[in-house]
Amino acid sequence: MRKITKFPFMLHGGDYNPDQWSHVPGTVEEDFRLIKIAGINALSVGIFAWAKLEPEEGKFDFSFLDEIFERAEKAGTAINLATPSGAKPNWLAAKYPEIRRMLCPAGANFLEPVRVGQGARHNHCPSSPVYREKCQIINRKLAERYGKSPALAMWHVSNEYNDGACECELCRGAWREWLRKKYGSLKALNEAWWTAFWAHTFTDWEQIGVTDWSMPAMVLDRRRFNSDLMLDFFLAESAPLREVTPHVPLTVNTMGTYDGLDLWKWAQAVDVCSWDGYPNYHDRPESAAHTAHHFSFCNDLNRSFKNGAPYLLMESSPGPTNWQEYNRLLRPGVHALKSMQAVAHGSDGVCYFQIRKCRGGWEKFHGAVIDHKADTSPRMFREVAQVGADLSRLAPLAGATTPARVAIVFDWENRWILNASAGPSAFAKDYERNVIAHYAQFWKRGIPTDLVNGDHADFSKYDLVIAPTLYMLRAGFAERIEKFVASGGAFLATYLTGIADETDLVYQGGFPGPLKKLLGIWVEETDYLYDDERNTVTLKETQHDVAHICEVIHPEGAETIATFTRDFYAGSPAVTRNKFGAGEAWYVGAAQARDNDSLLHEIYDTIIRARGIVSTLPRTDLPRGVTAQLRENENGKFIFVLNFNNTPVKIDAPEGCELLAGSPLPDLPAYGFAVLRK
Repeated sequence: MRKITKFPFMLHGGDYNPDQWSHVPGTVEEDFRLIKIAGINALSVGIFAWAKLEPEEGKFDFSFLDEIFERAEKAGTAINLATPSGAKPNWLAAKYPEIRRMLCPAGANFLEPVRVGQGARHNHCPSSPVYREKCQIINRKLAERYGKSPALAMWHVSNEYNDGACECELCRGAWREWLRKKYGSLKALNEAWWTAFWAHTFTDWEQIGVTDWSMPAMVLDRRRFNSDLMLDFFLAESAPLREVTPHVPLTVNTMGTYDGLDLWKWAQAVDVCSWDGYPNYHDRPESAAHTAHHFSFCNDLNRSFKNGAPYLLMESSPGPTNWQEYNRLLRPGVHALKSMQAVAHGSDGVCYFQIRKCRGGWEKFHGAVIDHKADTSPRMFREVAQVGADLSRLAPLAGATTPARVAIVFDWENRWILNASAGPSAFAKDYERNVIAHYAQFWKRGIPTDLVNGDHADFSKYDLVIAPTLYMLRAGFAERIEKFVASGGAFLATYLTGIADETDLVYQGGFPGPLKKLLGIWVEETDYLYDDERNTVTLKETQHDVAHICEVIHPEGAETIATFTRDFYAGSPAVTRNKFGAGEAWYVGAAQARDNDSLLHEIYDTIIRARGIVSTLPRTDLPRGVTAQLRENENGKFIFVLNFNNTPVKIDAPEGCELLAGSPLPDLPAYGFAVLRK
């Protein structure tokens, strides 16, 4: 099987749905004319076309795809051919009602599930043998028909899988079997789930039914199972593609930090990682920096899934979406900026939903390359064409990687159990946002950062590893991070770390559990503050506001770096540092206020200087709302400078660089960017 680590060119493309326009003569011909002008070199086709491809059971019509492949081959356009399982046709749902999911009524956890109706998308039962068979039949026919076409570049398997949660008897049976394999016996399961509480002890496997929110460990396992079951469905769906076209790589377009699937596992099953990103830069300008942090985080996450290999931004919008609370227009320049932002963090292309705007349906107002006025005059089209020209100039960048010396642990299961547990505050449960607060410290400094899975990451290649709010510590993590620190690395943990094991059984002997020795502390209590309440921390005679969470910490070998100034724990440690072997382990026992990051800023300044970690632009203080990112390959070092402000900024250009795309430095316009090669 061919494993792709470098695309042949920078992809510029998107979802194309000619099946919706087959009744309008001349549309496809005009689309290909405009596609060429826009610099589009890749099309994702067939994503929701099942009803067109198989209008009746067993009767297939591939005529519209035949035309697209013929035109693509002549034009030199790559095709990412999709499988259509994301939206089943009405005839299939009517003839085989068992393929529709069964769900509990909203807000009624203990009522029996009901069969959902046909409609929307991705509402099939992932256990259904019928649905799996029907998917395999049509996927095999697609592979056999187009597998040898020179235009076929990649398989686009389904579209935006969700967690597949279904409560039918098939799924319940699969759930019980999954539990049998995991625990081996009911005795082990009862101990792991602590079912003696509230008399929930199971004495027969058949008693395990609808997920009970009062057992956090059960909720956690069910989320693991749902993700695994949908992954198993994907493997079954893609099996004919692997068999018939082993030379063609495949991808699954995911949804950033979507909560329902553990994408660390999913990434191992695909050849190319890809995701759909819709940052809300069309909101108020002052929120642009927060949006930029989140969008960059998701891009870095996709780069990190396969140890730094390039990925694809498979969907984005050149204009407004139609599903956000305020579907505002992107200001001039923002589309190019966010496109280059994805490339800066590791994407080898920029693709869109969609190429041509729908005339009707749910997404008829969603941004597209070709507008309802189907010519070159709309601003969206002109900005897309400019991105196409920029990507063409960035051809030497294809395959470039990012040399990160900082890693942050981001753990799906940890987020699941934080949300399932009763006790931690709403702020503490916002795991994603709390992790991004640490990530933002490096983004602002222009320091490339990897996101890692704590179970499998190679910590040895980093100088600094950060694990914010790592409530769940699974077996092996403490030993591996101890080895990293003893060998000279720096580690930083925060409040609510080392609380419970992988089944949410609380560690005995004090927190942070298995990390007590490494961190040199004992955390006695955790104080959850009101949202409008503040405490202060003194570090090097400077006071910093903290909020939401303050912990009562006792040093057991660690050095106190900062202390609280208020409440009954005033004078006790808020930040500690423990020397361990050749390295050091930090602990931050307070959360920063949303509007004040000065404590983290000073802590990371200290660590960065001590470790010799440098910015992409050394000796340059980046203005607020500006970042610099780095990629490199055999063609050189590529420096991206991105301005997310609605006002111009000045940035001195590093010596020995040529401008490949964007605006020449030092003058960077509002929402401007520069791509330099050194």
